[in-house]
Amino acid sequence: MSDMILLGTRKGAIIFDRISSIWRPRSIVHAGVPVCYAARDPRDGTLWVSLDHGHWGPKLSRSRDGGETWVDITSLKYPEGARYIVKYLPTPDSNPESPSALPEYADASVLKIWNITFGNADQPNRLYAGTIPGGLFVSDDGGDTWELNRPLWSHHSRGGDLFAGNATAENRWNGTPASIDYGVFEPGIHSIVVDPRDSDHIYVAVSTAGVLESTDGGQSWEGRNRGMLMDYLPNPESEWGHDPHFVTSCPGQPDHLWQQNHCGVFYSDDGAKNWKKVSMPDLGVNFGFPIVADANDGLTAWVVPARADSERMAIDGGLFVARTTDGGKTWQSFRNGLPQDNAYDIALRHSLDVSGDCLCFGSTTGNVYVSEDRGETWQCLDNNFPPIYSVRFG
Repeated sequence: MSDMILLGTRKGAIIFDRISSIWRPRSIVHAGVPVCYAARDPRDGTLWVSLDHGHWGPKLSRSRDGGETWVDITSLKYPEGARYIVKYLPTPDSNPESPSALPEYADASVLKIWNITFGNADQPNRLYAGTIPGGLFVSDDGGDTWELNRPLWSHHSRGGDLFAGNATAENRWNGTPASIDYGVFEPGIHSIVVDPRDSDHIYVAVSTAGVLESTDGGQSWEGRNRGMLMDYLPNPESEWGHDPHFVTSCPGQPDHLWQQNHCGVFYSDDGAKNWKKVSMPDLGVNFGFPIVADANDGLTAWVVPARADSERMAIDGGLFVARTTDGGKTWQSFRNGLPQDNAYDIALRHSLDVSGDCLCFGSTTGNVYVSEDRGETWQCLDNNFPPIYSVRFG
């Protein structure tokens, strides 16, 4: 069980230390700057935050002394010629039966660094970062320099190789509402999963497109969306256009993957070759953002359900966490220690984590909750933090 919790919040990063069985927060760092994501590299202990600075734009910052001092590093940058096909929000005059004949292109720039993922021990300097508008960046020198993964950027599902010319295929990557704050409606990569058995085996999840897999270190990518359903499209079984909110795997059984999707909870026990919807709407387990899997048991996962779409808050005013131990066949809901009246919390996609038997999540209303017994009972660490974007054990 970890003795550190890192919070990324609307106004900086907050680190909790476990001292004599009590979680104690340090003073906020990067105060006043939105922190999209904060995490600790398990290989060398480096702390990382993704900053969403209103003046300087998105950048990464790291600490190699446990959070005492921080150094901003060179921001990720798209190479010259990186373009993508623009997607707009639907308007009342939109006609889905008569799409524009000619795509419109935009030059790519990093709008948000949405996720940071660390490579395996056999790649001690490998890091990944997912961005809006849908770029996967890779570093092999501990984050000093970054390179765009071009095979994914030029995948046929988003129009083909636009470095070489205009689109040769239809773009199936739609936008994410998370990009609206930047005045656009573009796709984003929020989940990156590296197989602990094989560093060349990688999954990414795109909002809004779906899940893709590489088995050759990112040189090629294949869609892995069979069994996923979209109840908001004319063809719910379409190959592309899915809206996974977060995708993760069981480290001890990596072929077991879990997904909290806009349209429900999905589970795969065959390495994402097939997905099965395992929601239980009568219990409230359907819509939500975060999901975590047990470190050793691929059948066990936790979610923090919420009301969907425009409401996006706790269900019927009561906050709860749900757990399955049988691959989603059944779910248990746990409310002990969580508010059950007038609760308006919602947990975002990166704001739930698990370490051993300990779970922690934070909400957009600035509340942080921790469980020491696998989610069955909860205690509130504090109520008055800024809106929380990410929670990760260190």
